Amino acid sequence: MKVDLSARLANRLAAAPVVPLIGENDAPRAVKTARALGEGGLSVIEVVMRSDDAQKGMEAILAETEGLIVGAGTVLTLDQAKSVVASGAEFIVSPGLVDEIALYCLDENIPFYPGTMTAGEVQRAYALGLREVKFFPASLAGGVPMLKAFSSVFREMRFMPTGGVSAANLADFLALPSVLACGGSWLTPGEAVANGDYAQITNHAREAVAIAQSAR
Repeated sequence: MKVDLSARLANRLAAAPVVPLIGENDAPRAVKTARALGEGGLSVIEVVMRSDDAQKGMEAILAETEGLIVGAGTVLTLDQAKSVVASGAEFIVSPGLVDEIALYCLDENIPFYPGTMTAGEVQRAYALGLREVKFFPASLAGGVPMLKAFSSVFREMRFMPTGGVSAANLADFLALPSVLACGGSWLTPGEAVANGDYAQITNHAREAVAIAQSAR
């Protein structure tokens, strides 16, 4: 099933190469946010583990929605990786490259996107057997020019830039063949979530899908 998940995830990202981040500490709001994103055409969701109850929010999304692929972001340790997988996480994202998390995910056939921002980190990921990584923080790490440089050297690697990506520069990133997808929190503004303005989130998602389709 995990092998099938990898293929399904790849197909989803090919169709809509944008991964919105949900950082909501309240499970009901997390579920409503995920549904709003799905209605806008984004069905791969990253729930970031940046608060005490974020994992509960991810579990609620998995239990109460259909048709979404839900992963865990900001995973910092191997124990945390195992915990979110036990809770149902379908992929894992980390802000940096940790060998033991990478090896665990490779052994378990769990899609894993570790953060990289230097040639040394990308090469280390390649040596471990990874072919897809997060590029983070994208805007501070050199943006599109840096990704072009990486792509000329690491021809088999694909990148998911996150951090500083927005509707304004999404097309520039997605125009690069080496970019698998872009991640970002601009799709789920905290004020909109707090105010229950889920229509705004759906509109952001639709805009991102339209930008992605024109860029690809």
